[in-house]
Amino acid sequence: MTNALSKMLETRGWLLADGATGTNLFNMGLMSGDAPELWNVDEPEKIKTLYSTAVDAGSDLFLTNSFGGNASRLKLHNAQDRVFELNRVAAEIGREVADTAGRTVIVAGSVGPTGEIMSPMGTLTHESAVEMFHEQAEGLKAGGVDVLWLETISAAEEFKAAAEAFEKADMPWCGTMSFDTAGRTMMGVTSAAMVKMVEKLPNPPIGFGANCGTGASDLLRTVLGFASTGVERPIIAKGNAGIPKFHDGHIHYDGTPELMADYAVLARDCGARIIGGCCGTMGEHLRHMKEALETRPVGERPTLDAITEALGPFSSASDGTGDSEPAAAPRRGRRRRA
Repeated sequence: MTNALSKMLETRGWLLADGATGTNLFNMGLMSGDAPELWNVDEPEKIKTLYSTAVDAGSDLFLTNSFGGNASRLKLHNAQDRVFELNRVAAEIGREVADTAGRTVIVAGSVGPTGEIMSPMGTLTHESAVEMFHEQAEGLKAGGVDVLWLETISAAEEFKAAAEAFEKADMPWCGTMSFDTAGRTMMGVTSAAMVKMVEKLPNPPIGFGANCGTGASDLLRTVLGFASTGVERPIIAKGNAGIPKFHDGHIHYDGTPELMADYAVLARDCGARIIGGCCGTMGEHLRHMKEALETRPVGERPTLDAITEALGPFSSASDGTGDSEPAAAPRRGRRRRA
């Protein structure tokens, strides 16, 4: 299979990825606790609308509706025997949208965590994780994705299992982890540790980075951590649209399109080459991000002060490495632009 993503990266300084999946689907009527992946078959027009929203906003790449499409997650909905089908259909709908876009758009097959804890801390073995990821990868491959996209991973062991599975599927891939605990993933991985892990993999990803987490400021601090290692592999930044707030029985993200435009430019200047949004990021956010990336000149690598000035304070004083700059701490009187 032609590696369309690598070819695009060869000719472009940055690529715009997509925004949220869950937030957009909830706005279309998905109920909390339901499996979004079942909509690939039950509500295909809504999934087509999800993908088209990103493409129409200018995204160069969008993720398929398959984040929880592994056997472990689907078992919660008695759909563990539909892994191949649900992933294949998610990809096929994406392929149709991309192929009618009138320009090159990358279809990335989303692969999320299994939801289980790997041994020795948990019961999920390496072999079982590889099998689950491989099954999902084959479904996405059959549906025509250009690249596999591992996201929101916390454990290095799970990241490595997915890398092995994707090699078995003979597919190029990208991978991101979620740094949501004082600059570390839930399982303690730092930005520097992720770089070392990625570079040692027998089947390394095209690009790697961070997604989701606690907010745009924190995510960019992690991106700076990646860039400080001197790694040449493309860095990915997919931050949430602000901070989640519970209002009238629903979760809302307070990040405005203008804030996400600032975030996108800062992400580029921090060293990211694939830039998108995660939770709360809608089409309007993406349009502002694209315009900002196209019209604002490339700047110097931003300081931590510059990031908090534009996007608001960090959620913790530590970036996970133990040698944070004083500016990393939240400062009083700082107003969030949200």
